[in-house]
Amino acid sequence: MASSKKHSKKSPSSFPVKTIGPVTPLPIHRKRVIIMGAAGRDFFYFFQVYNDNPNYEVVCFTATQIPGIDARRFPAKLAGKLYPKGIPILPESQLTSLIKQHAVDEVVFAYSDVSHEYVMHKASECLAAGTNFRLLGPHATMLKSTKPVIAVCAVRTGSGKSQTTRKIALLLKKAGIRAGLIRHPMPYGNLVQQEVERFKTLSDLKKYKTTIEEREEYEEPIRQGITVYAGVNYEKILRLAEKENDVILWDGGNNDFSFIHPNLLFVIVDPLRAGDELRYHPGETNLRMADYVIINKENSAHAAQIQTTVKNVRHFNPRAKIIHADSTLSTESSVRLAGKRVLVVEDGPSVTHGGMPFGAGFTFATSKKAIVVDPRPFLEGRIRAAFEKYHQLEHVVPAVGYSKEEIRDLENTINNADCDYVVSGTPIDLRGVLKVKKPIVHVRYELAEKGKLDLKSVLKQKGFFAKKN
Repeated sequence: MASSKKHSKKSPSSFPVKTIGPVTPLPIHRKRVIIMGAAGRDFFYFFQVYNDNPNYEVVCFTATQIPGIDARRFPAKLAGKLYPKGIPILPESQLTSLIKQHAVDEVVFAYSDVSHEYVMHKASECLAAGTNFRLLGPHATMLKSTKPVIAVCAVRTGSGKSQTTRKIALLLKKAGIRAGLIRHPMPYGNLVQQEVERFKTLSDLKKYKTTIEEREEYEEPIRQGITVYAGVNYEKILRLAEKENDVILWDGGNNDFSFIHPNLLFVIVDPLRAGDELRYHPGETNLRMADYVIINKENSAHAAQIQTTVKNVRHFNPRAKIIHADSTLSTESSVRLAGKRVLVVEDGPSVTHGGMPFGAGFTFATSKKAIVVDPRPFLEGRIRAAFEKYHQLEHVVPAVGYSKEEIRDLENTINNADCDYVVSGTPIDLRGVLKVKKPIVHVRYELAEKGKLDLKSVLKQKGFFAKKN
């Protein structure tokens, strides 16, 4: 028999609610990371992967290659809300102790132009300290542009990227295409002030307090009417360049791969260092990815060196097309150097961590029958330290100038020298940064392709002369 009681229906809100206090999120273990770098790709990786990422804690950067870039902090203003005190930048020599001190889960390697053996020694150091060792790849890190992108990279420092980039930029400019040159980072000063840099006139070099190394990359394109972009935050840098240009031109640093996904990738190979295209990181990566490989400096190489280089390119990247080229040297000076005593100054990175014993200046001086003086008796301070570190240095002075002290020592070294002339193989006008008491013969070097396949024909075939917006 059914009950005669009528059950009233209560709304959910009429039931008593048990209060359990504020909800506390479950603890998440943030993976503790060290990024090994040299004030370039390391900061780029931070922005691309780790910035504002709650799954990771970057406990520090380590620094090497470039003097004076450690013992500072990646500023809180750039590091984001997870790093209110910024991130320390410490010497790489402390790596093992830092791994143990901070119970690091993973070390990320983020610098370039080091041998494969060197990279694995660093990996072994990390593994022995109990942590993981990681290399991040292009697809995980490259920015994507709204504009067509041409990238110029290399297998070693000093192969001829800059002369190639300049030629591409001028070809585009002559075709009425606005090409913005984005340069691999060299932020060795105030990182907040250097977050986004735009170099349109030579006065901008002073505005951003550029080093000699930066001037070597920026000065010549600026003189040719090409705007150069660089800095720390490459997302912001790219977006600014996109607003002002029809095509983005990536000019790589050392032998690093591009920060921006390219539609067309040129990779420069140096036959004077035949075989290095397979021995250095991440130069081999560039070789394998290249659309076109430019074998440069053939006018200075032996036939056997060129043959070895061609063989390696065809074996490791059979789809790439090869452009053969010379690096031609010239000067505006009318001075006759034959029999004259000359001190040779070369592009700093090429003859230091690039491993080259000499560059364009020495090649030009010897071709003109000049007497190249031994610079070693005249070395000062940090220039002497460079000779002690880089044993291939004997006949030339590296134009290193990362700091006021290095610039002073370079200036004194040049002025100390017993010579008639200074032959400069660096792309910049040394008189703009140094007070040199001796006359300077400045050597220019340009890319000169040989054969029917050249930069102009490639750009035309790929449709870049029609990219104007």
